[in-house]
Amino acid sequence: MFSTPSLLPSLPYDTLKDLVGVATVAKQRVVLVLHPSVPANNLKELIALAKAKPDSMTYGSSGLGGLSHLSGALLCSLTGIKLIHVPYKGGAPALNDVVGGQIQMLFSTLLQSDTQRKAGRVRALAVTTKKRSPGAPDLPTMQEAGVPGYEVAGWYGVLAPAKTPRPIIDKLNVEIVRILHSPDVQGRLAADGSEAVGSTPEQFGAHIKSEVAKWAKIVKEANIRVD
Repeated sequence: MFSTPSLLPSLPYDTLKDLVGVATVAKQRVVLVLHPSVPANNLKELIALAKAKPDSMTYGSSGLGGLSHLSGALLCSLTGIKLIHVPYKGGAPALNDVVGGQIQMLFSTLLQSDTQRKAGRVRALAVTTKKRSPGAPDLPTMQEAGVPGYEVAGWYGVLAPAKTPRPIIDKLNVEIVRILHSPDVQGRLAADGSEAVGSTPEQFGAHIKSEVAKWAKIVKEANIRVD
């Protein structure tokens, strides 16, 4: 994750100076799910409920500083609500505790929560990406649901040392994008709940810079520490 430079400032390398983006490989959508007992049928109702009861609602995560943790921190930052973060050792035990009612909500991957969502054991409110998910087109995005500027996705990409010659970067990019256009590769990624992307080195580089800055602000604001 591009939040790593903020979470671990003692890293022996500088993400922006020592690495260069080759290509974005895939992205993974995240969905906000609630225990059915939470009296909120949409995101606006959840925000109103959290504002009425600050520091009383809980959300789990797959671990301190992980994507699901930061997804909740971003929601708090953009809406002014206060939630109690409960870290777990992985997304599965966190989801199990939402189903069991031990915690009230979780930012989970669509793949991981799909069975529980379809069975009605959790209530899904919105996906965190800019566009709706083809796998759950009924779910609005967080922005559509009432939080302007909210966007979170798990990203996978290929990076190289910053001094890598440009012809090598370009050749790697062409081959990676070609492979990502393969129906077999796209199918394998989809089975894992991911979506093939492919990008130019410039697009991936701009995305890296944007994400590093975005999460640095959230990590500092929420005073998140993992050391």
